[in-house]
Formats: sequence, C-alpha cells, structure tokens
Amino acid sequence: MDVFSDLIRGVRAHGSLFGSSTLSPPWALHFVDGAPLTLCTVVTGAGWIVPERGRPEPLRARETIIVRGPSTFSFVDEIGTGAEPVACGEFCATPEQGGTRHRLGWADPVDGGATTLIVGAYPVRGEISRRLLDALPVLLRADDGGTADAVLDHLAAEAAADTPGQQVVLDRLLDWMLVCTLREWFDRPGGEPPAWWAAQRDPVVGDALRLLHADPSAPWTVAALAVRTGVSRSTLAKRFADLMGEPPLTYLTRWRMTLAADLLADRSGTVADVARTVGYSDAFGFSAAFKRVRGVNPSEFRRTAGSR
Repeated sequence: MDVFSDLIRGVRAHGSLFGSSTLSPPWALHFVDGAPLTLCTVVTGAGWIVPERGRPEPLRARETIIVRGPSTFSFVDEIGTGAEPVACGEFCATPEQGGTRHRLGWADPVDGGATTLIVGAYPVRGEISRRLLDALPVLLRADDGGTADAVLDHLAAEAAADTPGQQVVLDRLLDWMLVCTLREWFDRPGGEPPAWWAAQRDPVVGDALRLLHADPSAPWTVAALAVRTGVSRSTLAKRFADLMGEPPLTYLTRWRMTLAADLLADRSGTVADVARTVGYSDAFGFSAAFKRVRGVNPSEFRRTAGSR
C-alpha cells in the first residue's frame, strides 16, 4: 500500500452529487454546498472559476479544476458577468437525497457559443483523508492533454445518457478522474508536492513507507525496516528524516494515531480494541501516545468526534 492510495481510499464517490449542464452566456452558477472537494471540467466552451477567497481562474475546454472546500465558489461566463447567480443546490440532488440529477438544462446545446460543464462534488470524511486535503491548495488545475483525457471522454458520454447503472458508472469514472488529476498536479513541473508524495519515488524511503502503510500495527523498529529495505539502519534513518522531515518511528506513530482517530470516531470498538488494531498491546500506552500526538485522550476525542 503506497501513501497516496492510503490517503485517498476514503475519498470515494458513492451517489455523489454530479451535474452536467450546457450553458449559453451570460451565466453565473454559485456552488453553495461547500463540499470538501469539487471537480469541475469543461467539455466544450470556457468560463471562469471564482472562489469565495482567492483569484479567479479560467477554465477552458478539456481542462479540469478541483476546488477544496469548505468555501463556496462560482462558475461564470465572464468576470463581472451581469447574469443573476443561480445556486447549484437548488437544481442538484445531494447524495442524501438519492444521488444525481444531470442535464440541468439552461441552454440550447446546438448553440455554437454554449459551454458544457461537468461537476462532481465529493464528500470527504475522516482524519485519513484530511491529510490529503491538507496537501491541496484552494484551487488546483489539470490542463488538457494529460492522462485524464480518456476518462473525460467516457465521463461526458455517460453524463449525457440516462441508462441503468448510470450512478455506479459515474461514481467510478469520477474516482478515476480525481486520481488522474491529483497525480498530474503533484507531478507538475516546478511543483512543490508534499513530502510523502516525493518520498514514494525514493527506492529506500518509498519501500519503507509502503511497509509501514501495508502493516502499521506490526512491531516495527528502524532495524527491522532497514533489513526489509536492504540498507543499514543509519542509512535508512538519515534518508527517511531527510525526505520526510521526521524519523521513521515518529512518522509511524502519527500514522497510527490518524488511523486510531477514525476508528474512535466510528465508535465500533472499545479504546482497548482500537489500541490493539493500531499496534498497541497496552491501552494505557496507546492513550498516552494518542494524547501526545492529538492533544486529547482517546475517550475525549471519541466524545467530541461528532462535532469535528
């Protein structure tokens, strides 16, 4: 299990809000739900993404922009458009309301000046996925010509249809589109990806990270990791700290506490059960480690998890 796969596994489409609209200018759509992640792609035409805070970004045909919530944003034909803003929530079903509503239908699709927008909003829950969100800016872009192009073709065709199983297909295509877009953004020339992304490519640290994520509850030591990665203990410790900014076991402890936080929030077991799941035989030792990393003890975290 690589780090990215672990962080994004909780970011899955399931009856996600998904709209496809064909727009003739002037228009102004205001996305009011403040979803943690919203993926916007223009199939034809162009427009502008205007975040609640930050500078507007142009969105042209075959380009994708991901907006990180909870701030709201608008999609407009031009900056300063005279169009009356339309709240997207008035026309799009939420996942709790039963899934999607497509072809919102503001327009004549044969109009040569029309713009076709596909938008998918992601619910993102839990501490694991929060680490991914923390690595993202308010707006990130993927230009035309990347690996997501093939997905976009399928996405546009499916959103334009009304066939059995459509929701499932859209959910899976949206997952694929999101992963492709994030990978391209992390790998963009001149970018500054998070340490865990760059470190995955290192032959030593990448192997160590995969081992820790594949079996975080194992009784890992630096010596054991060094044997499995084929280097000396000192080499592993130095390379890991250089690339990740912290020692291997410090990283492991923080990751275990992240896993534990989601288990505590799920309320599916006792604190002792959670402790054993993340590699602690002693609940007291786990509680001390959790408070050191998270600032509260496990029981207090569980009591307040619903309000986070």
